[in-house]
Formats: sequence, C-alpha cells, structure tokens
Amino acid sequence: MSSASPDFLHRIEAAKRAVLAQTEFFHREFGRARSEWKSDGTRVTAADIAISEGIFRELAAKFPEDELLSEELGDGTAALTLKARFAWVLDPIDGTNNYATGIPHCAISLALLEHGVPVYGVIYDLARRTLLHGGPGFGAWDGERAVRVKAQEKPGQSLLGFHSPMDKRFAPHATLLVERFKIRALGSSTLHLAYVGAGLLDATVDHNVKVWDIAAAVPFCQGAGGEVRYLREPVFPLRVFDLKMPRVPFFAGSPAVCDELAALLRG
Repeated sequence: MSSASPDFLHRIEAAKRAVLAQTEFFHREFGRARSEWKSDGTRVTAADIAISEGIFRELAAKFPEDELLSEELGDGTAALTLKARFAWVLDPIDGTNNYATGIPHCAISLALLEHGVPVYGVIYDLARRTLLHGGPGFGAWDGERAVRVKAQEKPGQSLLGFHSPMDKRFAPHATLLVERFKIRALGSSTLHLAYVGAGLLDATVDHNVKVWDIAAAVPFCQGAGGEVRYLREPVFPLRVFDLKMPRVPFFAGSPAVCDELAALLRG
C-alpha cells in the first residue's frame, strides 16, 4: 500500500473536502427529501442522487483516472470490473429510511480503494455532526479526536450493533447475541461499524450489508485497531462492483471480541 505517497495523501484530503462540501445540503434535506422505492425494495431519495453527483463531480475533476462507484449512479444492469489503481466506493446516504423519515442515524460514506482494498474511509455522521476518517497506518479520527476500539467489557456489559437478519437462516444468531450483549440497532450499518472504531460500541454483527455499506467503515475500524471478519468469503480485494452482488455477513470489534464472536457464531 502506498500510504505515504503524495498521490495517496492528496486523495485523502480531497475526500474529506468533497464529503464536507455536501453536509449543508445533507442537513437541509433531512426528513424532507422526496423519496421512492427501487425494484430491490430499498428506498432512494433525491438527496442520495444529488450527493452522489456532487461528490463524484469533485473527485472526477481532480482524479480523472480513478474509478467512481456508487449504489445510486448507473443503471445497475452491468457489473463493472475494477481496472484502475484507485477506486472510490460511495454510499451517499447510509440509513436512507432514517433520513427520509427524520431519524438522525444516517451517514455519508466514502471509501478509497487501492487495488481493490479499502485503505481509507471518510464518514459524515449526521446525528453527531462529526466527520470520522482513518485507515490502516493512519489511525482513526472522530472529529479532531484520535480514537481506538474499546477493550473487552465484562460479559453482559458490551454494546453490540445489530440488525435483524433478512436471511432467516441467520436467525439463530439473534438469540445467541441477545444473551451475550446489550443490543443497539441504529438503522445504519456504516455507523454501527464506524462506532466500533470510535469506541462507542464494542462490536457489530451484520448479515444484511452490501459492499458500499461498509467500504469506508472497514478501513476506519482497522485504523482504530479493530478487526473485521467475514462469515463467508471476504469481499476485499474488490474485483467487480455489481449492484446485484450478494450480501456480506460480517462481524467486527477488538481482536478479543472478534475471537469471542467467531466462537459464538461459527460454533
């Protein structure tokens, strides 16, 4: 990874500027943006499209050779093979249902990938009005504060981000997790994973995400000393971006918490 190169550092600063440039609009349209339902049953708002276009317009002007990948742009009929050294994966609003209905747990999530591997994440947390950013070798930052994953709590005291699995084959996991953790369900997979890196949650387990939901939060969590482990084949390095790709069940936390979750969920 070329984390110390000027090309890389230039992209990090550009990513933060591009996301922050959208925050005024992000707040202004909160709870009022016109929305509709897509064919896959997920909601999209006019704000999703506008934020995607705004961020990618700025990045394309600075880095025309980079690939730009978003859940909300393109017709979704063709998978895209990644060929460029650098690629950007954007979820313009993670937690769109929350955003559209006026629940503040939602985020703009922008990931920088190098050769298909997420190396830096930039996340704007609407509820806390805070920019989180970081990656392996850089550390992790919650606003101006350097953050780390939490040390392991005593049994029954740990907070875990969790959404009910859409695939009911994973339903037994819910019982196991409720017995061991205090559950928090915010409606944003990006924030669940980012809050693990920021030390606000001890762990997260999610069976429902697509790659754009976690691409920025993965390097942020890793930069904070956390681990992200997958219940199926790892999705990274990402070789093909496909809006119809399968979901990516995973869990994350400190190394000790991940060992515990691995034994619990795979046992």
